[in-house]
Amino acid sequence: MVWTPEQTGAFLDHAAAHEPDLYPLLHLIAYRGLRRGEAVGLCDADTHLDLAELAITQQITVSGRVVQRKPPKSETGNRVVALDPATVAVLGSCRTRRPPNRDGGLFFAREDGQAWHPDSVSRRFRQLVADGGLPPVRLHDLRHGAATLALAAGVDLKVIQATLGHSTLALTANTYISVLPQLAQVAAEAVAAIIPRN
Repeated sequence: MVWTPEQTGAFLDHAAAHEPDLYPLLHLIAYRGLRRGEAVGLCDADTHLDLAELAITQQITVSGRVVQRKPPKSETGNRVVALDPATVAVLGSCRTRRPPNRDGGLFFAREDGQAWHPDSVSRRFRQLVADGGLPPVRLHDLRHGAATLALAAGVDLKVIQATLGHSTLALTANTYISVLPQLAQVAAEAVAAIIPRN
């Protein structure tokens, strides 16, 4: 399941009000479809807000209780992701509010500069969803939602594939794209409109 645009917006508003330190990371996943580990592992040096882009060069994973930095999930996972003006503003605000002692090199980090534990991010996400009264979804479903909303906005499927870092178009189309009810209705009306009737 993916949220509608309205539900996604309501969630992000709720997150901004109640988890301001986590909100920029959630915004980034919801708007650009990063994987949880990619967002948690985003390098500060790879975040080019002046160019409205960021590079995905690593991820943070969990093996047992050990949090570790690894390369992206696949070769196509190494990618440059374009940013919209709203996301640039959110990330820019986040960057100016951070504590100065950030020797870990991560864009999103705890106050001591160490990586957030990915499972902690997921737990906080679930709590925000419950507190916000939204239909329950997984954090990974924000990624699915980003793909679905991009398609609804008219973004080409090949561009969505590249943004998500998928190796094949089929993976993007078959796994990550859901049909929003509004789009199904528009499609039905478009088909009916081209059939001549007396």
